[in-house]
Amino acid sequence: MSATRQPVRQPAPQPARQPARHPADGGASRVPLAHRERIDWHDHASHQLIHPHRGVLRISTPIGDWVVPPHRGVWIPAGVAHAHEAYGPTEMRALVFDPWVNPLRLDRPTVLAITPLLREVVVALTGDDEPTASRRANLERVLLDQLREVEALPLCLPTPSDPRLRDVAAILEADPADGRTLAELGAVVGASERTLSRLFRVETGMSFPQWRTQLRLHRALILLAGGRSVTSTAAACGYSGPSAFIQSFKHAFGTTPHAYVRG
Repeated sequence: MSATRQPVRQPAPQPARQPARHPADGGASRVPLAHRERIDWHDHASHQLIHPHRGVLRISTPIGDWVVPPHRGVWIPAGVAHAHEAYGPTEMRALVFDPWVNPLRLDRPTVLAITPLLREVVVALTGDDEPTASRRANLERVLLDQLREVEALPLCLPTPSDPRLRDVAAILEADPADGRTLAELGAVVGASERTLSRLFRVETGMSFPQWRTQLRLHRALILLAGGRSVTSTAAACGYSGPSAFIQSFKHAFGTTPHAYVRG
């Protein structure tokens, strides 16, 4: 295994407990995380596949954030700095790949659809029972085959760099239900609607409405993981009602909020 920079874990205010293994400790790991527990910024010399077997992970990188439920995973290429934060009791599973092994041919962090078979292979490779060498080899072949076919999903929330965009982002992060138009927000941060619209497309690759929708969906995952109802989550995230929220959620995540909560 290649050397990695060791991550710094920042535990949530919980009773003292033994630190769990982190992916830096080996080729496969299972890491239990308490609600709001963090693994601080670090990077690896190897590629990583991160999958929350239960709970929700917020994975931050310099280019943006992902909020990842159990039926999703994130591919993190070697050398990319990242941090994790858990919402709800979470179990993070992680596999590492040598730098020359990249079945996805991806050079930037990407959210992946985790198929039922891929999920079971990840579970088998990260379980407490160490598989025999031949079984591990078979599982790894299936893993690589599945990853070559997996669907990449455009679910990143890009982090803007322009100070005016950052101010707009901060306003909406504080209250995703804020329904002000881009022109109204521009009056607050000192920029025209036209300027902000252009900057959003240049810096995030999204229109402002697309970026705001992504922000609201990310917050919805966090609220649902914390036990909020679908109706309450829809209101907190600025949707006109539960039906509009359910439709947007299903389009983005391939399942309804009710099905997601049931796991």
